[in-house]
Amino acid sequence: MKRIRLNPLWLLLLLATASAAFAQAGYHYQTDFTLDDFAERRARIYASIGNDAVALIQGAGGLPGFSVFRQTNTFYYLCGLETDHAYLLLNGRNKTTTLYLPHRDVGRERSQGKILSAEDGELVQQLTGVDQVKGIEFLSNDLVGTGLIRPPAQVIYTPLSPAETGNDSRDELLHAQARAAADPWDGRASREAQLQQLLQQRFPQLEIRDLSPTLDSMRVIKSEKEIALIRKATQIAGLGLIEAMRSTKPGVYEYQLDAAAKYIFHLHGARGDGYASIIGGGTNAFMGHYFRKSDPLQDGDLVLMDYAPDYHYYTSDVTRMWPVNGTYTEEQRKLCAYILAYRDALFRYIKPGVTSNEVLASAARDMEAYLADHVFDNPAHQRAVEAGIKFRGHFQHPVGMAVHDAGRIHNVPLQPGMVFAIDPMIWIPEERLYLRIEDIAVVTEDGVENLSAFVPSRLEDIERMVQEKGLTEFRPATPLPLKSK
Repeated sequence: MKRIRLNPLWLLLLLATASAAFAQAGYHYQTDFTLDDFAERRARIYASIGNDAVALIQGAGGLPGFSVFRQTNTFYYLCGLETDHAYLLLNGRNKTTTLYLPHRDVGRERSQGKILSAEDGELVQQLTGVDQVKGIEFLSNDLVGTGLIRPPAQVIYTPLSPAETGNDSRDELLHAQARAAADPWDGRASREAQLQQLLQQRFPQLEIRDLSPTLDSMRVIKSEKEIALIRKATQIAGLGLIEAMRSTKPGVYEYQLDAAAKYIFHLHGARGDGYASIIGGGTNAFMGHYFRKSDPLQDGDLVLMDYAPDYHYYTSDVTRMWPVNGTYTEEQRKLCAYILAYRDALFRYIKPGVTSNEVLASAARDMEAYLADHVFDNPAHQRAVEAGIKFRGHFQHPVGMAVHDAGRIHNVPLQPGMVFAIDPMIWIPEERLYLRIEDIAVVTEDGVENLSAFVPSRLEDIERMVQEKGLTEFRPATPLPLKSK
């Protein structure tokens, strides 16, 4: 047989083509966590519910139109699977987990790609480590077949708190549910309430208990792998903020800073927003969650930006404020220096064993000493900084799979693995001025690490960054409408 000699370049092209074809024909499943990671999480559920109960976790429903599906944080946390209309059943009696999936939809796969379904049972078991995979239609019979339907053991645990499915957090979801309930032409029940109602209707002998407190306590302490993902999300967030700083000039629109950061997010593998960006120039920043981003930035104003990506189901929460023209006025400089000093004071006292109240009290004492040496000539500014010492909201919320993550960090001893936002802030209502800085703290074995410390915060560093050229200058917006030739 005549030996054919292949050009090395052609060989590389063939290998790359084959690799790409295999990747496109294959399935998608996460690579951040191992079978042991998910097994350990499910074992904690077994330990919590005991030997005479089951736990049922509902995944996210399908999305209409061309929206990209995202699994609920809770469901993903327990098995990593991104298939809609899926259910997990954890049997406390025999310590087995069954995953219920829809059946294959060939037409949908033809247009969207491979979707792991009940027909992929063996593969899904290998990927997730669950004991069984079945079609959804088996769930009702299996609830009866657990043996827990007969007295005296009649307990089923399921999360009753709203499921996070993207750039949302539980507090905002609860407010949305309250608004729907107040609307006489709406009044829809949540998916969690509907599942609870269906369980009670079909199995009235069951006692339903809330699994959310157990899941929240698990999620508040992050593993090393989770912290690594939050670290990456924070780094991407910081790079986005830096690009927004560079892109800031008088006349640039708030939404253009959002666009610059989004480019950085997607460039580094983020799925999208961890939450809707908060970008407010001038008095727009006075609205704490201003999201319209429709105004041009004005010379002499400060702009506040609070933004982070959704990276592999984890996010961050980083905020900076900077001068639109690149130079702080003397009053802006003094106010921002106060905020920065408060941030540093809070970080000084974070360590295992202390509580949020102790951190706040110690930092407040430092800031009282700071004000003894720093007088603000403007009476409104002086009142604002003095009120800031009494404010208790500088020690903020947990951060993880959601920006306002599950779990309790206030008034409990801090533990290694807790991740939360430190967010010193002041209001000056006379000028409709709001100032703050926000960083991500992770409690370590012997102290604390500021994951966002690399993002410019010193005033001279920020001024230098704003003077650099950014995306909006290298690729400015094209005037619309386009003119035909």
